[in-house]
Amino acid sequence: MKKQLFEGNGVVLRVGELYLKGGNRHLFMNAMVANVKRVFRDRDDISVLSGQGRIFLHGACDEDVLDRLRWVFGISSYSPVVFCKKDIEAITANAVSLATQFHGDADTVFRIAARRSDKSFSHTSAQLGVEVGSAVNVATGFGVDLEQPDLSIGIEVGREWTFLWTEQLKGGGGLPVGTSGRAALLLSGGIDSPVAGHMLQKRGVSLTGIYFHAFPYTSDGAKNKVIELAEVLAKRQKKFKLCVVPFAKVQEALRDAANPGYLVLLYRRAMIRIAERLAEQDGIKALATGENLGQVASQTLENMAAVEDAATMPILRPILAMDKIETINIARDIGTYDISIQPFEDCCTLFVPAHPETKGTAKTAAKFESRGNWHEALEEAIENTEVIML
Repeated sequence: MKKQLFEGNGVVLRVGELYLKGGNRHLFMNAMVANVKRVFRDRDDISVLSGQGRIFLHGACDEDVLDRLRWVFGISSYSPVVFCKKDIEAITANAVSLATQFHGDADTVFRIAARRSDKSFSHTSAQLGVEVGSAVNVATGFGVDLEQPDLSIGIEVGREWTFLWTEQLKGGGGLPVGTSGRAALLLSGGIDSPVAGHMLQKRGVSLTGIYFHAFPYTSDGAKNKVIELAEVLAKRQKKFKLCVVPFAKVQEALRDAANPGYLVLLYRRAMIRIAERLAEQDGIKALATGENLGQVASQTLENMAAVEDAATMPILRPILAMDKIETINIARDIGTYDISIQPFEDCCTLFVPAHPETKGTAKTAAKFESRGNWHEALEEAIENTEVIML
């Protein structure tokens, strides 16, 4: 960051895992800064600066700012701050102001947590704590408790900045989106696949969505629901491509050629083949699903192996071992749950038998596939895929 002193409101963003990246750390930090700037591209009142392993927003600190930061991955925590001049009088005045805004009572206790990274500053960290703490005590009557305070006032005196804060909010963690490659997410209208996408974005993966739409058996309401889910994920990355695949004819062709118990496996094998073709067009080298081990009859180890037999790319399953309640809690947290439970049928529910095979094999699936003339329908589905850019 260029040498400059600034005042007013803002936010300091702290990075966590990025510190472990050694010689490549600057690449992750550059991606982090770019993602933060993108999130605030429509806010002319905010400047984004970086330096000394931190990222700073200067100019505003309202609820909209804090909400937008919540799912910018790579941030371990963030704090609304007040920037001020680098002198003891300004620091003390701002600390007193923050303390008097705190809704305390006669039993309130506080502490000053001071850090002086600029060793040329007139006061040491300990001296800052004593002098500023004394002023706060006189102004508010609050007692001092260094171990379990009701109010903690942080002070940092750096070479280019000085700022104070009273709260530390949890960030999304993980890695900046775009630093871990790209994957094609098989996105349905259910609860699981959007959460799977969220988990991959948290690990730095940029997503393309692929939705299998079984019109006329499913309505446009089902398609619109998936678009809404994709829009949530799209907010976390530069752009989001959603491929809407017309899948009904493929399902019809497979239904007419196979044992009903194997239909779900055959549908999923066809989805994998189509998804790989679409992914290859964009240079994507991995697929991702919201599969969860044992959650439904079709998601057994045997069936997953039978489906994966149709793939040449790795298939990522980020929620494979999660409890359903865990998945629901994440969906609520990221804002997809209420969308996912909208009552529109998904294509996966079509032609599903009462008793699906739970221990399918790739050999048997391939035998059924050899009977039907479904390849033409598959090629037609790829050719007629609709692309929506979010």
